[in-house]
Amino acid sequence: MKCTIHVSGIVQGVGFRPFIYRHATLLNLLGYVLNLGNRGVKIEVEGSKEKIEQFIKEIKENHPPISRIDDIEIQWIKEESGYKEFKILKSLKSSGDSIVLPPDISICDDCLNDFKNEKNSRYYRYPFIACSICGPRYTTVTDLPYDRPFTTMIEFPFCKDCNIEYTDPKYRRYHAQTFACNVCGPHFKLYDKSGTIIDEKDPFKRVVNLLKENCIVALMGIGGVHLVSRAIDETISELRRRKRKRKYKPFAVMSPSIETIKTFALVSPKEEELLTSFRRPIILLEKSPNYYLSQEISPGLTNIGVFLPYSGMHYLLFENNDFPALIMTSGNISNLPMATDRFNVLEELKDIADYFLLHNRKIHQRSDDSVLFVLNNKATIIRRSRGFVPEHIELPFSADDINLVAVGPELHSTASVLKKNRIYPSQHIGDVNSLEILDFLDESIIHLTNLLKMQNIDAFVCDYNPVFLSTKLAQKKAKEYSARLIQVQHHHAHAAAIMAEYKIKPDNQIIGMILDGVGYGKDGKAWGGEIFLSNYENFERMAYLEYHPMPAGDRCVYYPVRMLSSILSEKLSTVEIKNIIEKEYLEGLPHGKNELELLLKQIKSKTNLAYTSGTGRILDALAALLKICFERTYEGEPAIRLEHFAKSGNPKAIKFKIPLKNNKETIIETSDLILQALEHYKNGIKPQDIAASAQYCLSSKIAEIAVNLAKKEHIKHVGLSGGVAYNKAMTVNFKKRIEEQNLAFLQHELIPPGDPGVSIGQAIIGARLLKI
Repeated sequence: MKCTIHVSGIVQGVGFRPFIYRHATLLNLLGYVLNLGNRGVKIEVEGSKEKIEQFIKEIKENHPPISRIDDIEIQWIKEESGYKEFKILKSLKSSGDSIVLPPDISICDDCLNDFKNEKNSRYYRYPFIACSICGPRYTTVTDLPYDRPFTTMIEFPFCKDCNIEYTDPKYRRYHAQTFACNVCGPHFKLYDKSGTIIDEKDPFKRVVNLLKENCIVALMGIGGVHLVSRAIDETISELRRRKRKRKYKPFAVMSPSIETIKTFALVSPKEEELLTSFRRPIILLEKSPNYYLSQEISPGLTNIGVFLPYSGMHYLLFENNDFPALIMTSGNISNLPMATDRFNVLEELKDIADYFLLHNRKIHQRSDDSVLFVLNNKATIIRRSRGFVPEHIELPFSADDINLVAVGPELHSTASVLKKNRIYPSQHIGDVNSLEILDFLDESIIHLTNLLKMQNIDAFVCDYNPVFLSTKLAQKKAKEYSARLIQVQHHHAHAAAIMAEYKIKPDNQIIGMILDGVGYGKDGKAWGGEIFLSNYENFERMAYLEYHPMPAGDRCVYYPVRMLSSILSEKLSTVEIKNIIEKEYLEGLPHGKNELELLLKQIKSKTNLAYTSGTGRILDALAALLKICFERTYEGEPAIRLEHFAKSGNPKAIKFKIPLKNNKETIIETSDLILQALEHYKNGIKPQDIAASAQYCLSSKIAEIAVNLAKKEHIKHVGLSGGVAYNKAMTVNFKKRIEEQNLAFLQHELIPPGDPGVSIGQAIIGARLLKI
């Protein structure tokens, strides 16, 4: 009996063919396994029907844990071909229909055992140890199929012993494309800041001693460079000074084990599952009552970003348990992507790092660490990068013949490429506000489209905002490809992303609560507190937060006392505002009384004012009012610190009255909320209670409107997207309010709710508009 089996999914670069070989030979089956490029794997076996059925069961139930089977097609054939053995045939070239390459994968248990315990092994303490189921993937791949000639490891020919393991299927490093050993693989060298090599037989042991001496070390890793230092006050302060990293921006730390993490942070079962997964992301954890690390790691916050080692090089830093945690932050300077060439690393970071531990393997694609936290027992993605990319998101409708590229927004950007109903988001790009970051965005798009063999592109999709560099890139590339240019409203993209995540059908709608800081609106104003009736191709704004002026525009974002003054101007006279600010908040204006005078004049004249409905601006104003934060030193800081401050407050202590103005669109009058908060603060009410109650009442009012609209329009689904979805207290309240009305609450899990998810939404809307 003969059987042909076609397996599609993530079956490249995950040890799938060696797995098939081992199980086929164990069952004495004959035939072959063939890698079809991005079309999956073909298996042809001959033997008894009973054994073939057992073989198929093994494939379905015990395939490698990092592989993913999307489909298995089975065809039984009576005539046999007379195979004499079972073979692994040479891979076919990729057709470009899809990318089935897995992301970069953390070191597996078997490799970790070789690394730590096998002292006579070529892999003992080897920083680049890998096998067929672990090690770098996306960051090294130059083309598909995923074979060694199409990776940066082509520069490191195998030694005799590695070649035996690579070519013999009985070894677990059979056809492992990115492995090597101490004899033939890449190596590290230690440099001082002048670029002089420091002759060290074991540079990692020297680096551990340098870290103990409070030095800052640039470590070249899998997808970029980390700046590494001890997690103590003195070193953190110096690192901030050199990196010009603003005073309160939190750092992530790497810790040697889950047991160590539990000595300073609270870890739920879900968080432990994510921490120890093959993705090894940074997880935001609540500090424990026994927290003993420096408060300077995440000043003013109740949580800390932590991750575990994911490569041999990291385990070498913790080899003797010298540190409970080390600072690990991206090795880049402001407005530039991480350097990935060792000579550029030396040049760019010479004023930050004292020493450089650099290797000689090329990083083909830079990729930052991913960042997540757990909310409502779901993983919520802040940054989707290493460990995730290039995994795809399924398009929720068929657009089989459409190829397009979405370039994302301006801040926290990603790009997304659509082909054959699959959306491939890029790695984290960053803030596209410099030409260098714009080039990085373009390079990541080119890499993805090359892997997908996209000769023709039907459309480039971008934001409405005409001044974004990403918009200009889309315009330029649309001309180059003679493609259509599609501009998508920022918050509609958020709505489409949450709809797609829950596979909402194209002829259905949701009520979308799209809440963030800013997005260019249809009326030219800055939106950010919107309730939509939305499908994939259209939306109708049903309600929004009251517009407030922003004198001097983004200066209100950086100095939220300005936003507070502006909102109060809706309710109080100029004299009253002046007295309040001069008495309580003048330190929040860098230029003091002079700035206040100018600010009040601009508000009063109502000329050259930008207007915002952003929820983030309301939360910023509350943070200033309660004297939690007077200056934004990193993205979202006032609102983030308000959330953490509110954790010790009672959300039901104060019943804020938030009136509505019912026109064609319902307006939520947030100036009343701010004025009431001010009165409570002046009356000596506990500030934490004001913060917690304000968040609770605002989210309750928004949820109430969303529920009423859903019932009126006979809609079952209410979704939440935008940066406010990172606020745990507000999201928990949204979920409770929506679900107690027997409606389905849609919360992101696969797609970041913030701006990193916008390119995915853009791609979905673009595909839909091309279909209709």
